Amino acid sequence: MEKITNFFKTFLLYELVKGMALTGRYFFARKITVQYPEEKTPLGFRFRGLHAKRRYANGEERCIGCKLCEAVCPALAIKIEIAEREDGTRRTTQYDIDLYKCIFCGFCEESCPVDAIVETRMFEYYGDKPGDLYYTKQMLLAMGDKYEEQIAKDRLADAKYR
Repeated sequence: MEKITNFFKTFLLYELVKGMALTGRYFFARKITVQYPEEKTPLGFRFRGLHAKRRYANGEERCIGCKLCEAVCPALAIKIEIAEREDGTRRTTQYDIDLYKCIFCGFCEESCPVDAIVETRMFEYYGDKPGDLYYTKQMLLAMGDKYEEQIAKDRLADAKYR
């Protein structure tokens, strides 16, 4: 009896009909494809994108030159040089991130005691030349100034969940 059933399944192309039924069921279903440049999916407030350096309300950069982010970076993508000011505080003279090396782990953001380095939601960036993804202190501060409002909102949302 099993041989006869297998013969009819083979003769009537049972597997093909079964596959076409599955295809037909999904052919008329609602499509969930996102048309990327025009439509964007929502990102979580903990998304780790492009780095930025933050400033205090008076315009002074937050970084105190403790070099914790440089020490904790597993990819060795951060390079910092510091100098002492007249009032005895330390500030960075050089703060560079090589995004070719960076693995976007977020350790630099977590280790910063003053919340100076953050990772924004910005992920639409690219580099044509080798130097394009080497971000200097001025470039990072400009990114922080540009996205400060969104960064502050994300910090408040993150504080609610901790």
